[in-house]
Amino acid sequence: KRDLRVTDHRPLVSAAEAGVVLPLYIVEPELWQQADMSVRHWDFIAESLAELRENLKRCGQPLVVRTGDVVGVLDEFRARGLISGLWSHQETGNNWTFQRDLKVGEWCRKHNIKWHEIQNHGVSRPSRSRNGWSKRWDKHMFEEVDAPPILPPVDIDLGTIPTSSMLAITEGFCHARQGGGSLAATNLLKGFLSNRGETYRTSMSSPLSAEVACSRLSPHISWGTISMREVNSAVKSRQFALKNSASGSVVWRQSLKSFNSRLHWHCHFIQKLEDEPQIEFKNLHSAYDGIRKVGENGDALKAWTAAETGLPFVDACMRYLRENGWLNFRMRAMLMAVASYHLWLHWREPGLELARLFTDYEPGIHWNQVQMQSGTTGINAIRIYNPVKQGKDHDPTGVFIRKWVPELSVIPDVFLHEPWKAENSSQVLGSAYPYPIVDYLDAAKAARQRMWAVRKLGSFYEQADKIQDRHGSRKSGVKNPSRGPTKGNKKQLTLPI
Repeated sequence: KRDLRVTDHRPLVSAAEAGVVLPLYIVEPELWQQADMSVRHWDFIAESLAELRENLKRCGQPLVVRTGDVVGVLDEFRARGLISGLWSHQETGNNWTFQRDLKVGEWCRKHNIKWHEIQNHGVSRPSRSRNGWSKRWDKHMFEEVDAPPILPPVDIDLGTIPTSSMLAITEGFCHARQGGGSLAATNLLKGFLSNRGETYRTSMSSPLSAEVACSRLSPHISWGTISMREVNSAVKSRQFALKNSASGSVVWRQSLKSFNSRLHWHCHFIQKLEDEPQIEFKNLHSAYDGIRKVGENGDALKAWTAAETGLPFVDACMRYLRENGWLNFRMRAMLMAVASYHLWLHWREPGLELARLFTDYEPGIHWNQVQMQSGTTGINAIRIYNPVKQGKDHDPTGVFIRKWVPELSVIPDVFLHEPWKAENSSQVLGSAYPYPIVDYLDAAKAARQRMWAVRKLGSFYEQADKIQDRHGSRKSGVKNPSRGPTKGNKKQLTLPI
């Protein structure tokens, strides 16, 4: 599952305490044909599996890999008398993995095999209420990090880690994506806490600085090459050292405080999908049902996907993402907001495209954020990013745009964010680079009116109160932040970490 490591792997430790362990990863071809999966995901996982096999070998028994349907593979091992129990982490994945786990549970009950599902990070199962959630998170994260166990060897064929071509995954190759494996994760964490993270708090909003200042741990946390408990433990140790050092930087302490809050938010969002799996497909607030329809504005979706909207900063961010498999959160939010408001696309379609592009795709975070940035949760502010202002704020000299949209090389700096205003715009617009496919100011105004019209419906806030009670954070102390600008909804979540 999403736990490709040997350190702080409680199912592995528990299984080793129970008897001889067969460390097994099952590659599921059907999963890799789902619309939200891509080559960049599998390539990251394949690299992580290769390293995991070696790390488990040092424990005594290398990783065993099989390809096929999970129930079919497990049944083969059962027929050979090799399964007395099943240990795994709990997983809050997409709907396909949810349905697969239901089938595995049914198979275990049928054959009287105990399945030990152990909590992976701060997501609680079952979660009856959000009350006390933060305390439960703290309790889990401050438990001791488990060391890798010693494993007796098993005489068995280890199997092959397939390539993406063997799995017929054709979409989403990423030239410059991050590499997989726990060693890479550990090195990123050390580099972030010792050097790169000092300006995290002030540098994470711009694509120019976020690439270095952010931890870049998000794909490793998503696929489990490092645990949240390991990250939390390292952050707390660094905070303690800074607090007790005469030379401890105030900037460092502020950045780590900000980073620590995002560790909580990571699990806070996944908890929502755990509690309500339909968030992947349905508007969280039903009043928005039908306001946008899947399949509408297909030309706009193609332009947005191809990074040819005619809005330079938007297209630069999309091209950067396609090339690198990562983008800082504010720019992710802007891409989704432009798709949802300015282009008036149903969130599901651009959401799938972004899922395929993010190497760190985490369904629980992703689909909640997609809905949040589309305004369909009913409990979050309607935040319509101005794509030109975002560019001027976070790429003031146009360095980012010039690198990723070289078609605009002849446009003067002063007009780079709005090239259609330049006297020489006809040299490139309409030929090398498109005119804007929408008037971004008029489109934002129309979207704002349509979204707020829904919130004026008589029953809107009654349902919003129920959503807030079920899914909202208790930390803000705001019962219903959806009614207007308040202290509770001005705070902008910043992910990935």
